[in-house]
Amino acid sequence: MTGTGTGTLTGTATLAARTAAHGFLSPAGVEIVFLLVGLVTLGAAVVTVTTRQLVHAALWLVVALGGLAVEYLLLTAEFIAWVQVLIYVGSVVVLLLFGLMLTKAPIGRSPDADSGNRWAALGVATAAAAALVWVVVDAFRTTWIGLDGDAPQGTTKVSGEILFRHWVLPFEALSVLLLAALVGAIVLSRKRGKEEKR
Repeated sequence: MTGTGTGTLTGTATLAARTAAHGFLSPAGVEIVFLLVGLVTLGAAVVTVTTRQLVHAALWLVVALGGLAVEYLLLTAEFIAWVQVLIYVGSVVVLLLFGLMLTKAPIGRSPDADSGNRWAALGVATAAAAALVWVVVDAFRTTWIGLDGDAPQGTTKVSGEILFRHWVLPFEALSVLLLAALVGAIVLSRKRGKEEKR
């Protein structure tokens, strides 16, 4: 009886030690959750680009971007996850919704959203995805990240240094692009307002 109790206590202590070392999920559990969230994110992204309702597309985009934030959390990159939520979910989607409202886009199904070039768009999207995957795999083929180092790759310090040292120009170019999109939406809404007054 004592041997069984001691074995149970030892097994529980070992399980607790593994859980404390790897977080609240075991490595296999993290991989399963990562895969499930990835499938949900992929499904939301497909619905975003295939739906004919523009507002629904923007809302499905929120689900896709939120799924990416969860993936970053599972990869223990908390800073990048919160940047994803604050900038993309909180700002970009709101900007898109403002653009839709300012241009008076239809709320329901929009026949104008389907140009009839689905196969050409699918071919271009497939080619772009293949090129992106090839470039990323080729760039990081010989790169190994040591997880036991003094400064893990997902920490705020390392991410901030990389972002503001090497990626400042693309970051600022993206902000100018978003500003141009909002200004364009305002210009289009003013033109339509003047035409309706005539």
